Amino acid sequence: MPEGRSYTGQKQAEIFCHGGQYVLRQILTEILKHNCRAAEPGEFTRRAFLGGRIDLAKAEAVADMIASKTEYAYSAARNNLLGRFSEHINSLREKAVNLMAEIEASVDYPEEDIDPDDRENLIESSASIVSEIKKLLDSYRSGRIIKEGYKIAIAGRTNAGKSSLFNILLNQNRAIVTPTPGTTRDWLTEWIDLDGFAVSITDTAGVRTASGIIEKEGQKSALYIMKESDLIIWMVDISKRSWRKELEKDIKDHRDLGAILVLFNKIDKLNSDQLKAIKKRALDYEAICVSCKTKSGLKLLEKELVSRISRQMPDLTD
Repeated sequence: MPEGRSYTGQKQAEIFCHGGQYVLRQILTEILKHNCRAAEPGEFTRRAFLGGRIDLAKAEAVADMIASKTEYAYSAARNNLLGRFSEHINSLREKAVNLMAEIEASVDYPEEDIDPDDRENLIESSASIVSEIKKLLDSYRSGRIIKEGYKIAIAGRTNAGKSSLFNILLNQNRAIVTPTPGTTRDWLTEWIDLDGFAVSITDTAGVRTASGIIEKEGQKSALYIMKESDLIIWMVDISKRSWRKELEKDIKDHRDLGAILVLFNKIDKLNSDQLKAIKKRALDYEAICVSCKTKSGLKLLEKELVSRISRQMPDLTD
């Protein structure tokens, strides 16, 4: 391919061969003998950027497309690669440059007083630019969710069923589940595809008075993970008599961490009258009742998670 017509903008040759590994290795070995080297990761895209074939936003979009886990992430990266983001930035830059030119002209030629209408137009133009920049800043959270995934932390007191829920959402026995409190000393993170959304789920150590160095560190990690999450699923063992007192304290202690969805677990241990009474007492919490043992209520939980993620996602249509 001649200069200016290839991906990098440089002269480029492509060799097509049979797909067998041996043939491919032999050709590469022969080429590398003649003062050539293998390309570094991302080198062709870097050369395309340095050669002016693509801008930085498009270069990042290439990496995002390669790393995309879902159709949403792929679509967003593809739009950026097609120049949607770059066009928006260039448009904002052009407006800002034009505004600066008008302001500088008024400074350079003060004898020509600015007409009040012109002054109002300048103020409106600057306000419009600021408004568009704010929209871009506000879209960061949605963009990060598309790129990095929606982060959910499963938290709560020991033996509330956090690891059981973690395993159910993953559809595999990833975390150890035992009746002994404090089984999870560290955290576990896995990815799932939830209705087309990439979701990162982390099983954290149970909240209680730490009894050792390892458990203390596990609880520190849990707090950090909760702060970094988009949603905290706070699990409560509803079969315990002290659940309400504990929940009120826990919510109060963690209210500054962000969005919390309360999950009442172990409803299989309650009869219908007890469950009705608990639902009445829990009206001041946005809670879902589930049983990790019988998997009752878990479809409702998944539906609620999809709804919450959807509300934070931007419109990816044209």
